[in-house]
Amino acid sequence: MLPLITLEEHYVSPYVRAAQEHDEFAVFPPALVQKLNTLGEERVQDLDAGNVSLQIISHGPGDMPASVCTAANDDLASAISKYPTRLAGFALLPVSNPAAAASELERSVKDLGFVGALVDTHINGEFYDDEKFWIMFEKAQGLDVPIYIHPSWAAESTMDHYRGNYDESVAVALSAYGWGWHSDTALHILKLYASGLFDRFPKLKIIIGHMGELLPFQLDRIFGVSARWGRQRSFQEVWKENIWITTSGMFALPPLACLLQTTSIDHVLYSVDYPFSSNEKGLEFFNKIQESGLIAGEDLEKFAYRNAEQLLGVRAKGS
Repeated sequence: MLPLITLEEHYVSPYVRAAQEHDEFAVFPPALVQKLNTLGEERVQDLDAGNVSLQIISHGPGDMPASVCTAANDDLASAISKYPTRLAGFALLPVSNPAAAASELERSVKDLGFVGALVDTHINGEFYDDEKFWIMFEKAQGLDVPIYIHPSWAAESTMDHYRGNYDESVAVALSAYGWGWHSDTALHILKLYASGLFDRFPKLKIIIGHMGELLPFQLDRIFGVSARWGRQRSFQEVWKENIWITTSGMFALPPLACLLQTTSIDHVLYSVDYPFSSNEKGLEFFNKIQESGLIAGEDLEKFAYRNAEQLLGVRAKGS
């Protein structure tokens, strides 16, 4: 059985929970919170249950001050040091303070051995096409590490867009895991492209999850429309060279088929979205892919772990 590397896998730091005015993670079921809290043996047992060789851990959504990010990253590094062949880290960054975010990214990579960072797709509704945020991307390019752009809860200022003739709980779902998480992240990638970010930083590495956050289905139209935006590099070039996509939280063959028809297999990576999805469910899907023949041979090895090894500079145990 091939070793697996997963890249969109979460935990919750006690330093972050202590800094929150309201515990945002208390809404989750206790069993899920327990898994988010643990960085020890229970997590490693769950890795084994899903045949995950190496898990890249990142924090759940939230904009935190620099001091809290530093404490959380130090705590995560300590946990990783106990299981160095099974766990690795994406840094938590204080994105609303871009200079501090760049500094914490450098510290986390150089001093803690982290392999990049995961950031929310917006800060209170503000995306990162504003050049004030670009110091963070410049630092990532300089360090040759990726930034994973992850969906986050809708800003209150945008919630009316999702409200309608139904219960507020439906509006919340539509703004988040039912639609908005994915459409907002797709929009963010287009805004970054339109702003010229990838012209300024042509070697920048960006990861997005969930089979490409709706973008693969729309790529043909996007290629045509974006050609009129006056950028030096085409969106086709950026999609091919600067964007990596994981399958996190998506376990169906049709969207994977669309992704593979629009994206080089070299930029497609397996992931689970633990603990919001289980490693066992991920393994079941991986086996389904293998049985279908949708990805096979050397390409299956790339998808399972080799692409992640090359992108992150890590090594899957048994590879």
